[in-house]
Amino acid sequence: MCGIAGCFGRQDVDTINRMLDALPHRGPDDRGIHIHGDTVFGHTRLSIVDVAKGHQPILADNGNTGIICNGEIYNFQSIRDRLSSRYEFTTHSDSEVVLHLYREKGAACVADLDGMFAFAIFDGEDFMLARDPIGIKPLYYGTVDGRLYFSSELGAMSLAGVEEVQEFPAGHYYTPRDGFVQYYEIPAVPPVFLEDEKKAATEIRRTLSAAVKKRLLADREIHVGSFCSGGLDSSLIAAIAAEEIPHLHTFAVGMKDAAGNESDDLKASRIAAAHIGSTHHEYVFTEDEYYDALPEVIAKLETYDPSLVRCAVPCYFTCKLAAEHVTVVLTGEGADELFAGYHYMKQFPRKGLNAEARRLVGDVHNINLQRADRMGMLFSLELRVPFFDTAMIDLGMRIAPALKIGPYNGQRMEKWILRKAFDGTGILPDEILWRYKVQYTQGAGCEDLGERLAESEISDDEFERIRAENPDAVLNSKEAAYYFTIFRKTHPQDSVLKSIGIWTGFDFAEEREQVRGTMDGSWKPAAA
Repeated sequence: MCGIAGCFGRQDVDTINRMLDALPHRGPDDRGIHIHGDTVFGHTRLSIVDVAKGHQPILADNGNTGIICNGEIYNFQSIRDRLSSRYEFTTHSDSEVVLHLYREKGAACVADLDGMFAFAIFDGEDFMLARDPIGIKPLYYGTVDGRLYFSSELGAMSLAGVEEVQEFPAGHYYTPRDGFVQYYEIPAVPPVFLEDEKKAATEIRRTLSAAVKKRLLADREIHVGSFCSGGLDSSLIAAIAAEEIPHLHTFAVGMKDAAGNESDDLKASRIAAAHIGSTHHEYVFTEDEYYDALPEVIAKLETYDPSLVRCAVPCYFTCKLAAEHVTVVLTGEGADELFAGYHYMKQFPRKGLNAEARRLVGDVHNINLQRADRMGMLFSLELRVPFFDTAMIDLGMRIAPALKIGPYNGQRMEKWILRKAFDGTGILPDEILWRYKVQYTQGAGCEDLGERLAESEISDDEFERIRAENPDAVLNSKEAAYYFTIFRKTHPQDSVLKSIGIWTGFDFAEEREQVRGTMDGSWKPAAA
């Protein structure tokens, strides 16, 4: 996991170095920069695969081609085995595999990659940019005076002086000749669903187990752990990982109320951890610590959306805790989207449930995945998301809606088939496997802290003034306005504030179409 920054069209080394200066948390282990003609590539590295030799940028063809990559390619070894007889490898890095695969197949190579990634390749005077299928890893770009800049975070992009920052669309690559090309599309809702309960359960167990196991990829000295809040999603991931890693490190956080009672997640996580035999770590944060963390959380989250900020704070403390023990951590993100885990879905029209799931998966790069990436990388911690494996997404689209919400103890239970798939296997105790879903903030015991703080800090008149002065911002509550004032202090540039993913309440589908139109293949480096 890393941070990348670069420029096509000018040897702007000073700007790229400043952009890298804004990304040390994404790569504390190494830093590299390379100039090729009017191209500058910069990279900060968090060493996970080929710790000793995986320095980037990685070059080939006597320096005429090169790559910088943020992410992990889980199938890199099989690709390397195919290519090793025709290309000389200088590292054991998964990123180098992408470079030689590009030399073999051109930009279409991206469709062969199984992983999470954002990368840039130069090839003589040609180049490409690409992002993983659903946008697990971030990538932004912008242009100014015929130059194209790109980076992993908006904070770095704000240093490039670009006219406007755009989010690079997930599941796409870009070349100057072809413009944006979509190489992955979330599977459409099929005309015929998988309705057999036993077959669906078997496929879930097989596919999720494979998704978890491939995400244990790391050098031997790099420790992999798992979040384990005591909820279904993270507990399942941790339980599968614990079958492969003895004494797996697991992590949970929460609060105590005024009477000294611990939050639900703290109590449930201990039950799950004891059952799977993990080495469990927990942290009890206070109300003052919550408030103290808010400015840093909002600055690094790169949005002021209240729902994201609320969930990001306990995620912040969990990542901070995990980073003391491991470099890579697995999370349960994605189960709610694929298996109808959100409470409103219980009242959603049954026939439209999978279409709604498809919409949620398409939008998640601006929501939960942005939170997971920013909070993890703030502490140089790589978060991996097995439920968002493309095979899991495909399976989730095929499973009948009737299996996703089913009966349990006289109630309608969300993620019913996911629970049923592991029922009776002994992988988790029933009280965890069938635990009723609670919001992340509710389970951690901090659900209303931000709202209470905003009410005490912003008067009605102040709220109306902030809204009037910022008509483009979506400020539907004092909480949003309070977070916005914090956000503006760390992201004052208009070009950054107008970036995709910053303003809340937009039509995601419409925005994605707008992004695709911003680089249509007509952009080429300006003459030197």
